[in-house]
Amino acid sequence: MTASKPGIDSVDTMIVGATIVTMNSDRHVIRDGSIAMLGDSIVAVGKRADLDAVYEAKTIVDGRHFVVTPGFTDAHVHITGDPLTRGVRRGEPGMDFSKTLMEWVIPLFHAHEPHDEQVSAQVAALRMLHGGVTSFIEAGTVQHLDDVVEGLQKTGIRSRVGAWVEGRSFDSSVSETAAIDSAIETLEKEVNRFGKSPDARIVAWPLLIGHAVNPDEVWLAAKRLADDNDVGISAHMSPYASDPAWFLGNTGKRPIEHLADLGVLGENVSLTHVVYVSQSEVDILAETGTNVIFCPYAALVGGFGAASHGLFPEMARAGINIMLGSDGVAIDIMNSARLMSGFFKDARNDETLFPATEVLEMITLNGAKGMGLPQRIGAIEVGRKADIVCHDTDRLQWFPEFDVVEQLLETANGAGVHSVWVDGERVIEDYRSTKIDEDVLRAQARESASSIVSRTGMSVHHPWPVI
Repeated sequence: MTASKPGIDSVDTMIVGATIVTMNSDRHVIRDGSIAMLGDSIVAVGKRADLDAVYEAKTIVDGRHFVVTPGFTDAHVHITGDPLTRGVRRGEPGMDFSKTLMEWVIPLFHAHEPHDEQVSAQVAALRMLHGGVTSFIEAGTVQHLDDVVEGLQKTGIRSRVGAWVEGRSFDSSVSETAAIDSAIETLEKEVNRFGKSPDARIVAWPLLIGHAVNPDEVWLAAKRLADDNDVGISAHMSPYASDPAWFLGNTGKRPIEHLADLGVLGENVSLTHVVYVSQSEVDILAETGTNVIFCPYAALVGGFGAASHGLFPEMARAGINIMLGSDGVAIDIMNSARLMSGFFKDARNDETLFPATEVLEMITLNGAKGMGLPQRIGAIEVGRKADIVCHDTDRLQWFPEFDVVEQLLETANGAGVHSVWVDGERVIEDYRSTKIDEDVLRAQARESASSIVSRTGMSVHHPWPVI
């Protein structure tokens, strides 16, 4: 079981005596195991006795009460807009989605000033880290990218981010050509500034919100940028039946068919939601290697109809790389994983669908592939990045401990995450950030949240009388 780089006997950190869910090719779960980290990488993993005989560590972490997993990936999360306004009801009862979006959701996003977005991004990052998420893909709604990147760098999280771009003009005073040129220029600038190294913790991707705001020219430019710079693309697609209806009405083809004809699909492209798709579109996704991101909680509360219309079991059988996202409001990827495990069992009356082992792959190995880091994160193996999570089995949700993989999905949650490493750096220790003063951040978040709501002129509605 033990493997190491020759000649290394002194390491920075060792976690000793833990139960390790490796997610390696054999899916080994190691009891009384140890992990050795040097710099940003894992240099050894195996039985404790074997590693004790070879390595000395500057820092030793007692792992006897830990289940250790690779860091999780949240493949779709709005780190601005939602985190500071999650308690504000969006819209009125019975209001349709488009009206809610235009009159409530987007105004809340646009009311964020640069400092607000930085604080929001840090709040979102810490919530993810506290839940075992070490990597995420932003959903494409960042307005002040420089401030957000600066804020994320202080938290230590790994991320793929991008600016909010709209290449389709909704203002009659702005020509379509000008809107397209502006969107492409934004994508080029952000990738040139923040997209140089795939090993960097923060990398800019062309993030295209969805079909309604970015026409074909922007998709084509984004794909060229992604291919030329070894980055990815992510976009919303088909959460509601209105998406394929729009494409059929404007292109004569379904969304995935149209994007395939453009030549903008592929292994560096991830599409989120993907509920209203046909079997032929599933086939195209499989043939092109395009990634799919499902957000179970968002599907439920948004009334997408995913249980009745979603073809995710068919996607899995076709070999499509399925990742999971929290979508921002409920940032706990372990809860999203639990929902995924049960979602289609009930919908298809088939308890064999999406077992715990498969869902755990979605938030580790599948997430690594979608991030463009298939051999760098997602597993605890020699040579991979030291993105590691320690789950505290002294917490009641873990007791008694038997099948740790099943318990990760069925009973555990983010509240049990004791420690987190990203690139070998311990960013969460004993349930607290080692890099951010959380008390100061809470105070900043409260102040920003009040200012944001005040700027919109919206009133905070309560379902029951508040006296």
